[in-house]
Amino acid sequence: MAGGWSRDGAVQDQIDASVDDEVQRARSQLGNGESAVYCDECDQAIPEARRQAIPGVRLCIACQTALEKQEGASHGINRRGSKDSQLR
Repeated sequence: MAGGWSRDGAVQDQIDASVDDEVQRARSQLGNGESAVYCDECDQAIPEARRQAIPGVRLCIACQTALEKQEGASHGINRRGSKDSQLR
């Protein structure tokens, strides 16, 4: 059932697009290639187990955790489907 100016399935299209965006973002952050022996940020040694478990890893656990906390703060509101973004 469509409401207002939207067509049938418009809400599901927005949900699908949001999921696709997040999957693409997550895939872009996956490492590939050879892992670094030392962290790119703090120059601490990256444990062998981490380098084998995550191909292409460039950061130690502490620096990776800090980066993820920083990125997590920026992902808040899904503006794609909000009425405010459509009114501007």
